[in-house]
Amino acid sequence: MQAPFEKRYPSELNRDHEYYMSHAFNQALIAWEQDEVPIGAVIVHQDQIIASAYNQTRSTNDPTAHAEILAISQASNRLGDWRLNECILYVTKEPCPMCSGALVIARIHSVYYGLPDSKMGCLGGATNLAQLPESNHKFLSYGGVLESENHALLNAFFEKKRSEKN
Repeated sequence: MQAPFEKRYPSELNRDHEYYMSHAFNQALIAWEQDEVPIGAVIVHQDQIIASAYNQTRSTNDPTAHAEILAISQASNRLGDWRLNECILYVTKEPCPMCSGALVIARIHSVYYGLPDSKMGCLGGATNLAQLPESNHKFLSYGGVLESENHALLNAFFEKKRSEKN
């Protein structure tokens, strides 16, 4: 049976999701300070943040150094298990194909993201890797948690980058 997919963050859900997303947002601010694309992520296990990361692709010259991938590695090391089936990821922007695939492989329980991405998002934006019919793992994902704040941050970052080019 397929798990339901909801593009929008249901308002009746617990406000804890906004609390954890604010921590992911703080990671995105650190990314900005490091001249990285401001995307942040945290992973929660049993109501505790066990991993937090921000994009580091530019500083490491590593295209896989996305916030989600780094957080997955931290959480797996912290738990001593590659299976994150009791964990929730909070990320400021809908995960790309690479990150969404890693979340399937890691057996994440669920994902809450801020800003949807209709071009490259793979939890419902462009496609939905979390609900592939033949996949042995499916998870729930919800978009729109602190969406306006996350959108404003990314817009400001790229506006700044464009103005620096002129």
